[in-house]
Amino acid sequence: MEKIVLKATKRDVTGKQVKALRRAGQLPAVIYGRHVEPIAISLEAHTAGILFSKVTSSTLVTIDVEGTEYAALVREKQRNYIKGNLTHVDLLALDLTEKIRTKVHLVFAGVAPAVKDYSAVLVHRVESLEVECLPTDLPERISVDISSIKEIGNSIRVGDIVLPESVTVLNEAEDIVIIATLAREEATAEGAEAAGAEAAPGLSVERGKKDEEGAEKK
Repeated sequence: MEKIVLKATKRDVTGKQVKALRRAGQLPAVIYGRHVEPIAISLEAHTAGILFSKVTSSTLVTIDVEGTEYAALVREKQRNYIKGNLTHVDLLALDLTEKIRTKVHLVFAGVAPAVKDYSAVLVHRVESLEVECLPTDLPERISVDISSIKEIGNSIRVGDIVLPESVTVLNEAEDIVIIATLAREEATAEGAEAAGAEAAPGLSVERGKKDEEGAEKK
């Protein structure tokens, strides 16, 4: 995998003062980790915006902070909801000699004969796998070939997905990743889920880490 390097500078500007930083074409960010005290940094916004639009949550990036390099994963990207541009990025610094546990997104490739021959509907049960490996062995994404799904009822399970020996999958091997069903079966299942949701009390999930700059309105 090609090494991705972004140059950054330390910053003392925080809070509402970062507005001026953004107007000057800089993107505020923070690096944190088990072995790293949080470091407030700024990145060149245009370059960083292009790069961060292409990487996944399991893409290893190198942040060069005034000559000191930090291998990191992007943990949160905050955007201006009107303009769509990045306003803040959280980066998790890693020790390249220590294994990490993280989720890797699945990408489905190929054509399933069950769809073409039997008008099947492919139901995705798993969208990502939890893996353990060294940061340098972490795949950006995991490709799943669906061409083996030839009939209604055929499925691909976690144990069917082949990964390098250096990557350990933590999901149960028998968990179904994707399965071919009849369209009416899928509609019935969706209806049952909707009915259950209406009967259950409402739940809300609060987002985790807040922007260190405060919930600044754009």
